[in-house]
Amino acid sequence: MADKRDYYEVLGVGRSASADEIKSAYRKMALQFHPDRNPDNPEAEDKFKEAAEAYEVLGDAGKRAQYDRFGHAGMNGQGFGDHFHSSEDVFSAFGDIFGDFFGFGAAAGGRRRPRAGADLRYNLTVSFRDAAKGTEVDLNIPKKEVCSDCSGSGSAPGHSAETCQHCRGQGQVTQSQGFFRISVPCPVCRGEGQVVTHPCAKCRGQGIVQVNKSLKVRIPGGVDNGSRLRLRGEGEPGDFGGPHGDLYVVIYVEEDKIFTRRGQDLVIVADISIVQAILGAKIEVPTLDEPVTLEIPKGTQSGKILRIKGMGLPHLGSTQKGDLLVEVSVRIPTKVTKKQEELLREFDKLEESRPLNKVKDFFKKAMGD
Repeated sequence: MADKRDYYEVLGVGRSASADEIKSAYRKMALQFHPDRNPDNPEAEDKFKEAAEAYEVLGDAGKRAQYDRFGHAGMNGQGFGDHFHSSEDVFSAFGDIFGDFFGFGAAAGGRRRPRAGADLRYNLTVSFRDAAKGTEVDLNIPKKEVCSDCSGSGSAPGHSAETCQHCRGQGQVTQSQGFFRISVPCPVCRGEGQVVTHPCAKCRGQGIVQVNKSLKVRIPGGVDNGSRLRLRGEGEPGDFGGPHGDLYVVIYVEEDKIFTRRGQDLVIVADISIVQAILGAKIEVPTLDEPVTLEIPKGTQSGKILRIKGMGLPHLGSTQKGDLLVEVSVRIPTKVTKKQEELLREFDKLEESRPLNKVKDFFKKAMGD
């Protein structure tokens, strides 16, 4: 016993350390001196074992009280080193500690737990008008479903799975990796603890079959590119009795020849003549429903945006709608008749004779232009 170091000294904690402080100290040492991180290093392996021995005693309230009173002599063969140093599985003794670090251990053993099925994605392209107004579409989704003949058991009617002889129904087997022994899923039953000896003819013992499922999906008005619709429970079936995953329908909206989108507002371009821009006019503009009449004010400039309230796209989850934005574009004729040219020149003379223009000409002359 004399050659053993004090367990508190080994873990680097005081004798009044709490259980959490002792556990934390051991975790740090286990991580530092773990053989996988120190290959071919006997000294690190010895320190790892020494720390494990100290933790087995100080991590147990009863053993710790006995050690505090009698020291190593009071252990009477109860210490970790007396029965684990050469052959026992460290992970079996401290699975909670190593599971935090390495993701496996005694706590990870046993049969697999129910697990939710995978989610599915379906890319759906819709027209601009359908996205704006909303629509209902029929989808045909290739997916996996639980076999109806065997209800997912994989066994033919009248038969059931039998206990796996390789793992004796445990769903796991032990493998040695150097100093450690770890539990891994049984390669024969794949962690289920049972094997199908009389497979179902429909699913060939898999418990699931590939199907094409028809679904009706309502596309709400106002969806945009990248909008996702979630259909709960329409994904792949879960493992070991777990729930189905979900189906995500991702929307792609085609471009429209008339409308463009700016948030929930619709934008169109309305061409008007010079005369309409100067004198004002009433024009007809398209909407998602019937055309409406829009009044062009006198003196409207090209690029001016006129707003028609409530004629845009609906806000998702709301009865409110965006607006229709009409961008005015004044047409400049590329060819004119002789009569039109005469009228335009006369108009130009009248413009030049306006008082404002005369004042501008005065300043130009005064500046030497």
